Amino acid sequence: MKPKKVIGLIVKYITSSISSEELDQLEIELLKPSNTLLFNEYIRLNYSIDRKMKSYDTEKSKRLLLDKIKKDKSNLKRFKYRGVLKYAAIIIFSITLGYFVNENLSKKSQYRAFTPKENFITLEREDGNIQIISEDGTSEVMDSEGNVVGSQVGNQLVYTNASKAGSREPMYNTLHVPYGKHFELKLSDGSIAYLNSGSSLKYPVDFITGKERRVYLSGEAFLDVAKDTERPFIVNAADLNIRVFGTKFNISAYPEDPLKEVVLVEGSVGMYPGKEMSDDSEGTMLVPGHKGSYDNVHGNINTEPVVTSIYTSWVNGVMVFRNMTFENILKKLERHYDVKIVNNNGKLASAKFNASFGEMPIHKILDYFKAEYHIDYSVINDHEIIVN
Repeated sequence: MKPKKVIGLIVKYITSSISSEELDQLEIELLKPSNTLLFNEYIRLNYSIDRKMKSYDTEKSKRLLLDKIKKDKSNLKRFKYRGVLKYAAIIIFSITLGYFVNENLSKKSQYRAFTPKENFITLEREDGNIQIISEDGTSEVMDSEGNVVGSQVGNQLVYTNASKAGSREPMYNTLHVPYGKHFELKLSDGSIAYLNSGSSLKYPVDFITGKERRVYLSGEAFLDVAKDTERPFIVNAADLNIRVFGTKFNISAYPEDPLKEVVLVEGSVGMYPGKEMSDDSEGTMLVPGHKGSYDNVHGNINTEPVVTSIYTSWVNGVMVFRNMTFENILKKLERHYDVKIVNNNGKLASAKFNASFGEMPIHKILDYFKAEYHIDYSVINDHEIIVN
């Protein structure tokens, strides 16, 4: 959303003229770090008692506004915005009070930015609008014209099957799943994607008749692809393409990992190096029970037989580590639990371990390594752990 429109929504809210739809948009926009400066500058220029003010309690001010918006939304049916100006005054008072306090504490800082700590699953439309997905709620997904194209219930998002024969180009949505969370997505062709922590999938709202079904993955996903011989299904993972017609497979393609791994459970897939793939491209074919590993640096692909359940167990909430380096185990724990783990024991980085864990607190897993392998650790706060 353009800066001018964001400011317009803030003005409408403070002047009691905002609609329920616009209220939803404002809440989403205020959660974007890029709009924090807009909020700060608008309030500073329009509501400060001193136009030369250089700092104020932005965090408290913005938190008040977001909290008030959430309360207004929950009471929208009976609330007619008569009290909005009252709360706007609270926000303004917080800002001016913060100015007098901070002005005496620091002359260097212009103002402090507020960054929300919440870790949301988000759905980004092609027009740039972002919708927050609440895992314990329900919502509808609309296209740019206001048509309902899908619905979300809890941890699953389902798109309707309404293929548009006359459409020339597909309209894409992008689902972002942060660290510490998983999500299930059912595409309009019936294909299902289970997204692991720290992953995003860009996909068409509708698959166009007569054209290939192409999606873009960053992170990890288990895909159960609906069979359609007329429209091949292609997963693009940066410089690797995976071509399928109907199959079940797992693909791990985190940008920070040295390898991209494709594990085939059923059917057949082809792995094709390169950002683009043509009909005459040379690929590496996988058969069920095999893993293909693509080296991001050298561009070569190696295959080997594997126990597929080791690589797909995460879908059922189980983490399995087999002959895995401690460095990679910590990386997976970071994603799964949304924590920062600092390893101060360099000797352990390349050591390999075997272990399996169901859903449990991270300290239980670290306690296991401490008891079995004498690996000590300390918890700094809720989001940082140090291994010694």
